[in-house]
Amino acid sequence: MSKIFARFMKDESGATAIEYGLIAALISVALIAGATTLGGALNNTFSGISTKMNAAQQTYK
Repeated sequence: MSKIFARFMKDESGATAIEYGLIAALISVALIAGATTLGGALNNTFSGISTKMNAAQQTYK
């Protein structure tokens, strides 16, 4: 029984899989945060452009 327990304690394959899972989760969180920030900035930019185009259109009517 002690040999099985000792072999189980030396096995690190599960720990490696968990580490890769944590790294993938952190990368996903970083990508989502970056996309959210970029999306907000693009929305503000296009809203400003739309406002200026509408104002220009009203000038030439």
